[in-house]
Amino acid sequence: MAEKKQVPLRLSEKLYNALAEWAEDDFRSVNGQIEYLLTECVKQRKKDGKYVGRDIDAPLDIVIEDKKG
Repeated sequence: MAEKKQVPLRLSEKLYNALAEWAEDDFRSVNGQIEYLLTECVKQRKKDGKYVGRDIDAPLDIVIEDKKG
């Protein structure tokens, strides 16, 4: 098996929490979920030469809410 590279990653707490919930739903660790999502994006780009979304670099217009309260 190929050695995996370690990459420091900084995420907002809200984004991390959203990823953690998603990872739990998919029975993965947060690291595993991030790796899975990135792998899917790379596969999509290789498939059709495009990123997953045309506006991938556009600022996100989403609100990630905490489930507290």
